[in-house]
Amino acid sequence: MPELTKISSKGQVVIPSGIRHELGIKTGMQLVVSRMDDFVLLKRITIPDPKAEFKELTELGKRFAGKKGVKNEDDVIKIIHKSRGVKSD
Repeated sequence: MPELTKISSKGQVVIPSGIRHELGIKTGMQLVVSRMDDFVLLKRITIPDPKAEFKELTELGKRFAGKKGVKNEDDVIKIIHKSRGVKSD
């Protein structure tokens, strides 16, 4: 249901509490603002935590390496040399 709001002198818009509650919008959350003709659209976004994402990628890499039989850094170097055609000692 549409609700009326105002824009502050700083260009800030208050999203009515009922709408914030329904959408789960909390203090500090980020929104994308875009325009479509004479409509202003707000969309809640979630930016992944880079540390958690790096940890997840690291675990994925470990599992992949384990399936390929790569156990340590020396194995990686051997694979690189082999693919480049470098003869090892």
